[in-house]
Amino acid sequence: MLLVSFGGPEKHEDVIPFLENVLRGRNVPHERLLEVAEHYYHFEGQSPINEQCRRLIDALEGEFTDHGTVLPIYWGNRNWHPLLPDPVKEMADAGVKRAIGFVCAAQRSYSSCTQYKQNVFD
Repeated sequence: MLLVSFGGPEKHEDVIPFLENVLRGRNVPHERLLEVAEHYYHFEGQSPINEQCRRLIDALEGEFTDHGTVLPIYWGNRNWHPLLPDPVKEMADAGVKRAIGFVCAAQRSYSSCTQYKQNVFD
């Protein structure tokens, strides 16, 4: 199983590199990037999304174990560590040919589901 998420910074030093990664290829003024960074700094530079993914993985692993299901769970983010290419390579190295994908997105849109799927196959 491949869990795909947006990703988020986990400490103060991550915020600017994370935002630069999110905005790559977009013409966003640096001042706006700094404004958005302040929102993260208000929470000591930490987004809750990575911790939420870790808890989801723990819950899924528990359910799988309780029901006798053997299914490794890989996790990759589109915009922050662990970055999506790493678990995809790990899966390929492990001989995984087919997988269930779970995209953590609140709604279906190009920027969420479609773009995430494209990133898996790139």
